[in-house]
Amino acid sequence: MERLQKVIAKAGVCSRRKAEELISKGKVVVNGDVVKEMGIKVSGNDIIEVNGQEISFEEKEYYVLHKPKGCICTNNDDKNRTTAISYIDTNARIYCVGRLDYDTSGVLLLTNDGEFTNLMTHPRYHLPKKYRVNLQGILSEEDIKKIRKGIKTGHERYQGARVKMLEVDPTRNRCQFELTIQEGKNHQVKNMMKALGYEVRRLHRISFANITVDGLNPGQYRKLKPFEVKQLKAMAIQGE
Repeated sequence: MERLQKVIAKAGVCSRRKAEELISKGKVVVNGDVVKEMGIKVSGNDIIEVNGQEISFEEKEYYVLHKPKGCICTNNDDKNRTTAISYIDTNARIYCVGRLDYDTSGVLLLTNDGEFTNLMTHPRYHLPKKYRVNLQGILSEEDIKKIRKGIKTGHERYQGARVKMLEVDPTRNRCQFELTIQEGKNHQVKNMMKALGYEVRRLHRISFANITVDGLNPGQYRKLKPFEVKQLKAMAIQGE
């Protein structure tokens, strides 16, 4: 017997947090009855429906995609834009682990494992994410100090991040640097740079924890190896 929200997440429908939201909104039915209690436990013999669809238990799949620019990280798009999951050849109901902006490239994890997704994206698990930032403007020493200390805007507070300068081009007033953050807030890198008065020209995620896209061209992907999945889970738990 396991808690309902955990079973829904294990089935790959969504994360445990999202499952709790669906339960509270009366979107989950167990054996024909609407359930709104968080503590209820279910077994493999129970029939569970989420948003009117009976859930099934698929074999867990884990992928890393070299996300190209010009695709989105949602499963459906009313503007008919290319989705990240369309690059993955699978019949499983996979989804993106977190999001990268439409014009951002690089490491993107995809899975049908809701528990894994929760570990990778929940704010209390501090997995490092490294980006290569191409900036219009040149960071000053004071800017770098602010980034390392943490940036506060009118709406958000960003934790301190690591900065490694790669290239400075005074002629075109541009620079490139590596930025490693622990959080995963919406548009975080762009908003951090905007708060300092700069515009991000190009953004590429180099790594998510220990996972890179080395050897993969944009649009190519590979399955994560079992030991990589195990390492990611361990890193998340250790960083709690």
